[in-house]
Amino acid sequence: MTTDTFTDRVSLITGAGSGIGRAMALAFAKAGARVVACDINAESADRTAAEIGDAAIAVAADISDEEAVTALVERAIGEYGRIDVLCNNAGIMDDMALPADVTLQLWERVLRVNLTGTFLLTHAVLPHMLAQGAGAIVNTASEAGIRGGAAGAAYTASKHGVVGLTRSVAWAYAKNGIRCNAILPGPTMTGIVESAASFDPTGLARLAPVLALGESMAQPEQMADAALFLASGAASFINGAIVPVDGGWSAA
Repeated sequence: MTTDTFTDRVSLITGAGSGIGRAMALAFAKAGARVVACDINAESADRTAAEIGDAAIAVAADISDEEAVTALVERAIGEYGRIDVLCNNAGIMDDMALPADVTLQLWERVLRVNLTGTFLLTHAVLPHMLAQGAGAIVNTASEAGIRGGAAGAAYTASKHGVVGLTRSVAWAYAKNGIRCNAILPGPTMTGIVESAASFDPTGLARLAPVLALGESMAQPEQMADAALFLASGAASFINGAIVPVDGGWSAA
């Protein structure tokens, strides 16, 4: 993959204020893209955009809110005139609660952000990609999207949903020049990992044997590299792929 793969291309990246999203924003910018760095935290989005420089803008948006998503996409189109890559990366963790213990409030919040938010962004960006006749969408799912015991009930259900949505979009628009793939990060050094102290102790203990399979921690940049590849011309015939980026955890 050449360094100018994304020259004059526009990448919209959610959750760009920290962790994997920040790493994605920096990687796409380094590859030549103009970046729309979106995060619910305005200061975090601003920091990422400032780190990139003139090739980026920061937009604060809650991806679970349809009006906010519409405004985000309109801002991106108004600034750059197109969206070539969408990285649906923003997401939140549950507290590892098992099905009998998860609250409805937590269930609805996690599904709203992780799954509905991914749908809302995809739904808003697709008309622009269809008009262009090209586009690449990379969703951040999770090992929990293919396992039953890698997270709590809400997060697991949400990431299984992201996997299904990825395949549906890939199938529906393959003939329109639009590709949609997903990465499945294994344990990665992000803010989510740092919140482990708040996890439900019963669920965490029950899930421990599966979680132990993924003891090796990845860096956010390793996830960003995978997303960059899937969005690039080097992956032009890869569509609907669900790609574990987990150091072999899913092979166990």
